[in-house]
Amino acid sequence: MNYELRDTYGIYKSNPTRDNSTGPGPRLMGADTLIGNDVYNRADEDLGDIKEIMLDMASGKISYAVLSFGSFLGMGEKLFAVPWSALTLDTVNKRFILDIDKKRLESAPGFDKDDWPDMADETWAKGIHNYYGSQYQDRTIKN
Repeated sequence: MNYELRDTYGIYKSNPTRDNSTGPGPRLMGADTLIGNDVYNRADEDLGDIKEIMLDMASGKISYAVLSFGSFLGMGEKLFAVPWSALTLDTVNKRFILDIDKKRLESAPGFDKDDWPDMADETWAKGIHNYYGSQYQDRTIKN
């Protein structure tokens, strides 16, 4: 499902009386509208969908999207914390792009819904960013 279909407040609906470059859009999105969005790779393979968006409360930035992959009717679902910076919004197809081979995603560090990792652990975070080839930013607060 894409963000336009999840738009309960009409944020992204075209309004002929205003310039479509104003207001919310691809540069500013409601988090709730992104949950459930499909994720594909550059080979146009379906990788799953976004189940959750994890915010870093100290910085106010999005850290990870939780990607669900490999489930059939909710069974066998594996979850992956994908660094937000590894995802690109495809506004033409209304979905996210993750630049990873499907086989590589299958062997990525994942977890199940009953056993979430400590996403605040710096060692874990560096490993995830390294796996997806994204830039890790130190989250320690400096005074």
